[in-house]
Amino acid sequence: MSQIKAVTGMNDILPATTPVWHYLEKQVKAVLDGFGYQEIRMPIVEQTNLFKRSIGEVTDIVEKEMYTFESKGGSSLTMRPEGTASCVRACEQHQLIANNQRQRLWYMGPMFRYERPQKGRYRQFHQIGVETFGMASADIDAELIVMTHQLWTRLGIRDKVTLQLNTLGSNEARANYKAALVEFLSGVKDQLDEDSQRRLETNPLRILDSKNAQTQALLNDAPDFHSFLDEESAEHFATLKALLDAVGVEYEINPRLVRGLDYYSKTVFEWVTEELGAQGTVCAGGRYDGLVEQLGGKPTPAVGFAMGMERLILMLEALDAIPESVANTIDVYLTCMGDVTAGAMKLSAQLREQLPELRLQMHIGGGNFKKQMKKANESGAAFALLLGEDELNAGQVSVKPLRGQGEQLTLDQDKVAAWLSENL
Repeated sequence: MSQIKAVTGMNDILPATTPVWHYLEKQVKAVLDGFGYQEIRMPIVEQTNLFKRSIGEVTDIVEKEMYTFESKGGSSLTMRPEGTASCVRACEQHQLIANNQRQRLWYMGPMFRYERPQKGRYRQFHQIGVETFGMASADIDAELIVMTHQLWTRLGIRDKVTLQLNTLGSNEARANYKAALVEFLSGVKDQLDEDSQRRLETNPLRILDSKNAQTQALLNDAPDFHSFLDEESAEHFATLKALLDAVGVEYEINPRLVRGLDYYSKTVFEWVTEELGAQGTVCAGGRYDGLVEQLGGKPTPAVGFAMGMERLILMLEALDAIPESVANTIDVYLTCMGDVTAGAMKLSAQLREQLPELRLQMHIGGGNFKKQMKKANESGAAFALLLGEDELNAGQVSVKPLRGQGEQLTLDQDKVAAWLSENL
């Protein structure tokens, strides 16, 4: 029989890699906790109309990339391609924002888009998302950016990412600019790349983000979006820039930054890097004040961002920014020489009770001293506990350092926990 393999673009995350994922998740959670954000968990599958109404029916995601199927009851369901719409739906359904309550939320998990798999970009990918509701002023926009800035510093990659910033203005300003852009591009339609010609009829603002060099050259003569900006949005953007200046967060203004989803307005931003080739965006977001109302709720200001975990891990690996300790998943390896299994299990239980954070692995399956020490060294543990029949009968255990300097010593079993607490 042929071997069954994972679906194309949906990858296994193997034990050698999961410690890096845990490390990234831990760092992100520490920053989010530090800013007072709370976790929310949404289902992977939603009603298809949720994404059609939020993302936009003529976007690439809805038209070509969603995993949609019919349920046994005849409903159209979709595996979530992004998290913002699901978060808004959950907040509305459970009345977390029914009266414009303020919420600072985050979530983490897999998203699904049917697109060509590339390095760091897969059909099942993982995102950490942050969404805030009920705050209309620019200071919450600034907080999100400052929070990501702190994360990059914590991860040791601050000097490898650049913040790009833009504003899309109000819905009215955006519509006016959209009309002017379509008029301009219609005059040079035959010179646009194929994707841009299609988007001219469906989602013309995405043309500004085209990666085609010829199209980008044509856009040099396109209308300037900021000349269409309404006064309120201009003031909002000026306040945001002033706040970022005050805390020392550097940024570049990118007037062609529009983001791919229809629900954005006012602030949009991306953190980009040159360390990942063409897939250079590691975090992106913006303000979406109209989305809650668009999905049936009351008008509610909102702003958020999402970061791709696969891309961040690739970047950490490329920059050798993962601490050596991350790969070590075991602190202590307990060897068992002779008929000592029961005593070893009792000692293990005592140590785990006394040191709840201790990562202890006990040798299973017997074997001679050389074989067991080989396993101990391969485990990555800092110390091996050597338990033989003589040590068991004497109520003792030997401690052998496996990394760096140090002499082997023998301790009474009731002293081991205190010694490990001081030396790990």
